[in-house]
Amino acid sequence: MSGRGDSEIPDVVDPAEVARRARWTAAGTGALLALAGLAASVLRVIGSAPALVPAAYALGAFVCGLAAVLGSRGRTRRALWLLIIGAMVMALGDQFD
Repeated sequence: MSGRGDSEIPDVVDPAEVARRARWTAAGTGALLALAGLAASVLRVIGSAPALVPAAYALGAFVCGLAAVLGSRGRTRRALWLLIIGAMVMALGDQFD
Protein backbone atom coordinates (compact mmCIF):
# COMPACT_ATOMS: atom_id res chain seq x y z
CA MET A 1 0.00 0.00 0.00
CA SER A 2 1.81 3.05 -1.17
CA GLY A 3 -1.10 5.49 -1.18
CA ARG A 4 -2.42 7.46 1.71
CA GLY A 5 -5.72 6.17 2.96
CA ASP A 6 -8.19 7.38 5.54
CA SER A 7 -7.22 4.63 7.96
CA GLU A 8 -3.63 5.77 8.37
CA ILE A 9 -2.49 7.57 11.48
CA PRO A 10 -1.72 11.23 10.80
CA ASP A 11 1.91 12.33 11.07
CA VAL A 12 1.12 15.32 13.26
CA VAL A 13 -0.21 14.48 16.71
CA ASP A 14 -1.44 17.24 18.98
CA PRO A 15 0.32 16.84 22.37
CA ALA A 16 -2.61 18.49 24.16
CA GLU A 17 -4.99 15.87 22.75
CA VAL A 18 -2.69 13.06 23.84
CA ALA A 19 -2.45 14.51 27.35
CA ARG A 20 -6.23 14.94 27.53
CA ARG A 21 -6.79 11.32 26.54
CA ALA A 22 -4.25 10.14 29.12
CA ARG A 23 -5.97 12.14 31.86
CA TRP A 24 -9.41 10.80 30.93
CA THR A 25 -8.10 7.24 30.72
CA ALA A 26 -6.36 7.41 34.10
CA ALA A 27 -9.33 9.07 35.80
CA GLY A 28 -11.89 6.71 34.26
CA THR A 29 -9.92 3.56 34.99
CA GLY A 30 -9.23 4.66 38.55
CA ALA A 31 -12.87 5.45 39.20
CA LEU A 32 -14.01 2.15 37.69
CA LEU A 33 -11.56 0.10 39.75
CA ALA A 34 -12.44 2.05 42.89
CA LEU A 35 -16.14 1.34 42.41
CA ALA A 36 -15.45 -2.33 41.72
CA GLY A 37 -13.29 -2.57 44.83
CA LEU A 38 -15.92 -0.92 46.99
CA ALA A 39 -18.61 -3.23 45.63
CA ALA A 40 -16.44 -6.27 46.29
CA SER A 41 -15.69 -5.02 49.79
CA VAL A 42 -19.37 -4.61 50.58
CA LEU A 43 -20.16 -8.06 49.19
CA ARG A 44 -17.37 -9.62 51.26
CA VAL A 45 -18.56 -7.85 54.44
CA ILE A 46 -22.06 -9.25 53.91
CA GLY A 47 -20.67 -12.74 53.33
CA SER A 48 -18.64 -14.94 55.62
CA ALA A 49 -15.17 -13.79 54.57
CA PRO A 50 -12.39 -13.06 57.07
CA ALA A 51 -12.04 -9.41 58.08
CA LEU A 52 -8.80 -9.02 56.12
CA VAL A 53 -10.52 -9.62 52.78
CA PRO A 54 -12.97 -6.67 52.78
CA ALA A 55 -10.27 -4.47 54.30
CA ALA A 56 -7.92 -5.31 51.42
CA TYR A 57 -10.63 -4.55 48.87
CA ALA A 58 -11.42 -1.25 50.59
CA LEU A 59 -7.73 -0.29 50.73
CA GLY A 60 -7.26 -1.18 47.07
CA ALA A 61 -10.35 0.86 46.18
CA PHE A 62 -8.97 3.82 48.12
CA VAL A 63 -5.65 3.60 46.27
CA CYS A 64 -7.45 3.39 42.92
CA GLY A 65 -9.59 6.37 43.87
CA LEU A 66 -6.44 8.32 44.67
CA ALA A 67 -5.09 7.29 41.27
CA ALA A 68 -8.24 8.66 39.64
CA VAL A 69 -7.73 12.00 41.34
CA LEU A 70 -4.06 12.16 40.37
CA GLY A 71 -4.87 11.12 36.81
CA SER A 72 -7.45 13.85 36.44
CA ARG A 73 -4.85 16.38 37.56
CA GLY A 74 -2.36 15.25 34.94
CA ARG A 75 -0.15 12.98 37.06
CA THR A 76 -0.76 10.02 34.78
CA ARG A 77 2.46 8.11 35.47
CA ARG A 78 1.88 8.15 39.20
CA ALA A 79 -1.75 7.27 38.61
CA LEU A 80 -0.73 4.25 36.54
CA TRP A 81 1.50 2.94 39.31
CA LEU A 82 -1.19 3.53 41.91
CA LEU A 83 -3.69 1.65 39.74
CA ILE A 84 -1.30 -1.28 39.58
CA ILE A 85 -0.70 -1.21 43.34
CA GLY A 86 -4.43 -0.92 44.09
CA ALA A 87 -5.31 -3.84 41.85
CA MET A 88 -2.51 -5.91 43.42
CA VAL A 89 -3.78 -5.15 46.93
CA MET A 90 -7.28 -6.25 45.93
CA ALA A 91 -5.92 -9.42 44.32
CA LEU A 92 -3.83 -10.18 47.39
CA GLY A 93 -6.86 -9.71 49.61
CA ASP A 94 -8.78 -12.15 47.45
CA GLN A 95 -6.11 -14.79 48.11
CA PHE A 96 -6.97 -14.75 51.83
CA ASP A 97 -10.55 -15.78 51.11
